[in-house]
Amino acid sequence: MQSTVRLLLGCAVLPIAASAQSQRPHVHIVATGGTIASTNYYSGNQGKVSIADLLKAVPAIDTIALVSGQQFSNIASSAITTAMWLALSRGISDTLRARPDLAGVVVTHGTDTMEETAYFLDLTVADPRPVVVTGAMRPADGIGIDGPANLYNAVRVAGDAASRGRGTMILMNDEILAARDATKSNAVRPNAFTSPVRGDLGMADPERIAFYRPAERRTVFDLANVRELPRVDIVYSYVGADGTAIDALVAAGARGLVVDATGRGGIPPTQFAAINRALEKGVIVVAGSRTGAGTVNVGDGVRAGKPGTIGAGDLNAQKARVLLMLALTRTGGAVEVATLFRANQ
Repeated sequence: MQSTVRLLLGCAVLPIAASAQSQRPHVHIVATGGTIASTNYYSGNQGKVSIADLLKAVPAIDTIALVSGQQFSNIASSAITTAMWLALSRGISDTLRARPDLAGVVVTHGTDTMEETAYFLDLTVADPRPVVVTGAMRPADGIGIDGPANLYNAVRVAGDAASRGRGTMILMNDEILAARDATKSNAVRPNAFTSPVRGDLGMADPERIAFYRPAERRTVFDLANVRELPRVDIVYSYVGADGTAIDALVAAGARGLVVDATGRGGIPPTQFAAINRALEKGVIVVAGSRTGAGTVNVGDGVRAGKPGTIGAGDLNAQKARVLLMLALTRTGGAVEVATLFRANQ
């Protein structure tokens, strides 16, 4: 008796032969593009690999799960937009709602903005079934490619019962990382993703999926009435930084700013003067640390003498931006936003 792996492209359902095996979990794969779906990567004339070809590159995938696939997009992750985030999150939520048979969902994605998309999904997909985001650091036609192994292990994690209740995770290089904690810390190597503050969530070992700590979820935001995400921009602090960028971003309509500050929230005086001007106009300002690890107090201001700003805790700037955008869909008040940041530490 033969089973099938289903490939969903628009309304078409294309059968792909697969070996029969009982008790396999059902996992849905949503492909968005990225290096895992790219060829001729180093020539500057990149080609694109479809979800069908991604599955063909992992012939053993049907031994671990009954897989269906959806081509959401096929672009570099630097081209992902906030409108696409909304569509992706809603699409995943709708799929999970419509398919109670699913154990979980895998999203293939470019690595450059993977951590942002993963954190957005973590904060907006309420279903307890896991979403696992994966990709590749080497192109599909490269030497020593990592994409097939990453996809194989992502499906294993999505189908594992112990993944339930853990929200969105990233699977790269056999490592399982919580979406909130993961960041890309190397531009080239296969072990590009780390969790600098809290460490890995688990490991996809050959024998089993091993988790190192209990499941943990924080705030989940309802997107039902959200048509677009508010504009939130990131500003970098450095020696001699002034308020030019901040003033321009506020004039362009930014409702929130994240300052990637020095040390534990240090901001040059001329830059901070512009922050005060922004605060007077009702812009919410969050300050984090450009160091890559450590915390900035989420309490009343970044430091004593700097009221009005909200500390990012241990979130990096790009993660703090995601949380601030979603917080601003609920409230425009600094006190309420600070409460949401505190709840998501």
